[in-house]
Amino acid sequence: MTTAPRPLPAIFLFGPTAVGKTAFLRTLDPDRYEVISADSLQVYRGLDIGTAKPSPAFRSRLRHHLMDIADPDEQFQAGDFVRLADRALAGISAAGRTAVISGGAAYYLKQLLFGLSDAPASTPAARAAVSDRLREEGLAGLYRRLEHVDPATARRVGPADEYRITRALEVYQVSGRPLSDFPPPASPRDELRALLIALERPRDELYRRIDRRVERMFDDGLRDEVERLVAAGYGSQAPGMRGIGYREFFGPDGELRPASEDPQILRLIQRNSRRYAKRQITFFRSLPGVRWCPADAEEEVAALIGSFSGLLDSR
Repeated sequence: MTTAPRPLPAIFLFGPTAVGKTAFLRTLDPDRYEVISADSLQVYRGLDIGTAKPSPAFRSRLRHHLMDIADPDEQFQAGDFVRLADRALAGISAAGRTAVISGGAAYYLKQLLFGLSDAPASTPAARAAVSDRLREEGLAGLYRRLEHVDPATARRVGPADEYRITRALEVYQVSGRPLSDFPPPASPRDELRALLIALERPRDELYRRIDRRVERMFDDGLRDEVERLVAAGYGSQAPGMRGIGYREFFGPDGELRPASEDPQILRLIQRNSRRYAKRQITFFRSLPGVRWCPADAEEEVAALIGSFSGLLDSR
């Protein structure tokens, strides 16, 4: 008779952009913890300033997984994240440490916590077909297509969610079936023993932090970073360049906007980042069993993590 494998311990530490997740990670003991990044843009090499990627010095002290693992023109989706995060979780646990999954990609976090649906993985051909349609018809055209082939998913994701619209159409391209035929798991999976902590700040304070962060990005050379990426061949249609902080540098024709427009670009990134933070908070509040903590309450967060780790040590 075989026994079921012991659930892997996982601390989920998340919150909206600029709430202060990295500041708390700096307090962790590198002999006890390793970080798995749950950020949809920090996976890309060269996207450093615009993603507020932790410094190499900090990452050499506290090990981070799932950063700098893809080129900006490569597709990286939630399924890729879950498979790689599961592998990292197993390795971290085998080394006698605890994984801290930290980031703001809410869909990544939920997929890791609940597990993947049975929907088929995309293929290069399907991705190319949907990408071509996006380029020819725009996001509005893609959404109309989704309304036609999968109205249930279209109602759920809305017309502005490029990632989920393209994912749903790729599933249809591969299988001939709507994504709504493959419902996601309804509860957290048994393979994880998870502690969920969300950091929060008053909304006006969070928005001020977002605005200041974007200003610092420009001071630190965000335009230079974007220009280097473009010179390396990564244009407006590269998956990494479609994220907030990068896509705003491109005009409707896909051409790089001139430096004279940087003040407008800065304000656009600030606005898009604030809107993204609002959507993140709404999504995070839908997750079960979350402990919400003020972002400045380091002792409270440390006590939760310490208690969880103590339970693991006593097993």
